Amino acid sequence: MDLKISNCNNFFKIKGALNKNNLGLFKSEFKNIFEKVQSITISIEDVDIMDRFGVSALAELHKEAISKNKNLSIIGLGCEDLYNHFKTEMAA
Repeated sequence: MDLKISNCNNFFKIKGALNKNNLGLFKSEFKNIFEKVQSITISIEDVDIMDRFGVSALAELHKEAISKNKNLSIIGLGCEDLYNHFKTEMAA
């Protein structure tokens, strides 16, 4: 399945598969996003598949938000691997 990203007022909805094959689309959509806005919300409710590259891309976006003192919210019951990544990182 392809990756589709839609947005409205700093709310981004990701639908489909976030994996190595379409990581370029994800990165181009969010490139320099925190130069333009103070906060964004990303819904991963409709993400069917997310591989380790997708998890890593969201983690990098999270790190960028922290380093630039911006707000990033990731919502939805999408990928368990993503939640496990952030749980592990918070515990460390």
